[in-house]
Amino acid sequence: MKNLSLLLLAVMAPLSSAYAKDLTIGINSDPDALDPDTSSTMVGREVYTSLFDKLVDIDQQLNIIPMLATSWGWVDHNKALVMKLRQNVKFQDGTPFNAEAVKFNIDRSMNLKGSRRKGELSVVKNVEVVDEYTVKINLKKPFIPLLAALADRAGMMVSPTAVKKEGKNFAQHPVGTGPYKFESRVAQDRIVLDKFDGYWDASHYHFDKVTFRPLPDSTIRLANLESGQLDIAERIAPTDIAKVKSNSKLKLVEATSIGYNGIIFNLGYGVNKDKDMAVKNPLVREAFEYAIDRNVINQVVFANQYIVDNQWVSTESDYHADGLPVPTRDVAKAKALLKQAGYDKGVSIELMIANTSEATQIGQVIQAMAGEAGINVKLKTMEFATSLQVENKGDYEAYILGWSGRVDPDGNIYSFYGEGAPLNENGFHDKEVQGLLDAARTEQDVEKRKADYAKAMKRVAELRPWLYLYHPKWQWAVSSDIKHFAPFGDGMPRLRDVQ
Repeated sequence: MKNLSLLLLAVMAPLSSAYAKDLTIGINSDPDALDPDTSSTMVGREVYTSLFDKLVDIDQQLNIIPMLATSWGWVDHNKALVMKLRQNVKFQDGTPFNAEAVKFNIDRSMNLKGSRRKGELSVVKNVEVVDEYTVKINLKKPFIPLLAALADRAGMMVSPTAVKKEGKNFAQHPVGTGPYKFESRVAQDRIVLDKFDGYWDASHYHFDKVTFRPLPDSTIRLANLESGQLDIAERIAPTDIAKVKSNSKLKLVEATSIGYNGIIFNLGYGVNKDKDMAVKNPLVREAFEYAIDRNVINQVVFANQYIVDNQWVSTESDYHADGLPVPTRDVAKAKALLKQAGYDKGVSIELMIANTSEATQIGQVIQAMAGEAGINVKLKTMEFATSLQVENKGDYEAYILGWSGRVDPDGNIYSFYGEGAPLNENGFHDKEVQGLLDAARTEQDVEKRKADYAKAMKRVAELRPWLYLYHPKWQWAVSSDIKHFAPFGDGMPRLRDVQ
């Protein structure tokens, strides 16, 4: 009988493991703090998608859909949003999710020192607890993008109990309401999440453990996927797409990004506020733009897979401005502009880049092109999360940076250009742009919003605090063993129903 029991156990073990699979995802860098209020990296958001639920989410068509809030409506002439909340939801530490928790979270996002959500919630006046499962968010004035903001980090709910317990150390022990709870983190190596059995929608999540592995080199990410060390690898190099498609053990999943990548110039921010830097001169920034060719970057680095552009929203967006073509490279004009700026013998600019293979290649291509126009680009490479900290201090001249994008154009713009906004980390201030962005935030008429954003974009294109380069595609290589992994324009790995 004992031998028979052992035989049965041996036969049943493979069956049970088939239904209790772990998932490992390769991401392109190590996230910053695991706190929705203080973080700014896309890879952080990728982890959050499994760790923190939001009040609302988006579907594949970018429509706002229920999540922790089951319904909502505008009242008081669009100066307040009433939300009905999902009942019988608990945080991963057992704390009940209710209206008091929502009020706590929004208050924290608005008031926490160092919060990067302040700009997204700057028009919120206060939050009222109507009853246990109803909140009323009162606004200082109508704010059309609020729902879109609540579909992102501003709407992610953290445990009030955990915040009060951990204080400044919350990011080391994050607690949300998501389908997976935090287990451990080893910097630059892995973030491990365990399935939260008490999740309100737990039956739709099929992995016992989800591990995120930061691997900055896209070639190494793909190699790890091919060898079985990963189940999913994000941001596959466009030059490797054909390789993925030809491998019967892999499949390609892709979506056009709602974000952008570009170069941000320090116009006088932080520790470099009073430093003499050539990029503070608008003629130098204009020369920089004419010295480079966005199409060359797309061809050399991305095998022409991405979408070349000079605007803050995708070419597929209704808010993409007309009459603003991408400038053609003109080395002679770049040299003339440098001379006009007083740099007859050329100029040196330090360009900060992350230590990813993609950023390195972009930096090298820009360096070569700019050099032909008399711009000596010195590349400064560092780990991605560290580079964000350096940017936050203002200790840079120029920086290659991407933004994963938001559903409403306000989320792609205001935090970077609004005066005092949390991501305005280059010192840009322009009354005309400020006025247009403020107007667009309160305007309900879509055509009038489009006009405001178009005028603001044209003004920014003249001043060049940023040089937008392209809109990427989110391209995931996925093991053929993984089923139902769906692409979203925001690039987030949503694991509901994935098996």
